[in-house]
Amino acid sequence: MALIHRATLVPSKLEAIVAWIPAQPWALDIDGLEAVGAYRYDDPDGEVGVETHLLRSASGTVLQVPLTYRSAPLEGAESYLVATMDHSALGKRWVYDGVDDPVYVAVTAAAISNGTTRAELYVEEHDGTRSTREQTTSVSGTGTDSLVEPLGERTVEQIDTATLVRTEHATLLVRRVIDAASTRLPHLRGTWPGQPEPVVLVELRL
Repeated sequence: MALIHRATLVPSKLEAIVAWIPAQPWALDIDGLEAVGAYRYDDPDGEVGVETHLLRSASGTVLQVPLTYRSAPLEGAESYLVATMDHSALGKRWVYDGVDDPVYVAVTAAAISNGTTRAELYVEEHDGTRSTREQTTSVSGTGTDSLVEPLGERTVEQIDTATLVRTEHATLLVRRVIDAASTRLPHLRGTWPGQPEPVVLVELRL
């Protein structure tokens, strides 16, 4: 379960991504970006928000941007800072490109290995009541049950239109530009409005 708060964000998530994305080497088609989907996984410790955004350009290219939301800076990740946000319920938030956040790497690898679907979303209103938020993006891992934990130290490398995250026990290949290419590797796959057939989002290499 992922709990989100009814709040105002300055800048908004889309504004932060659109401002950050032009400097990324894999973002070659970014005209007219619009949000088409998003999915979350839970931080077991409940401290870090883990949310991946899917955006479509005017020409139809779909880009994947994993973000993490933290209440304090992540040490050593300055070059992966996307933005700082003012959250009307939680205060200042530090927003990072998830590929260099150990929480994103761990929960994504676990989701692929365990065949986990995205987290259910619950919205907490100003009066403390909660409601379920309907989601149009569906993701799930293919399930290998062979992940070795903890993953350990990581290195991040850009390869064409994907990001390779190497750890001591596993490697994630995060597809930044989504296409129809299949894989025999364990992976996270998803669907969203306009994409009814599952496509590969992240691969897991053990």
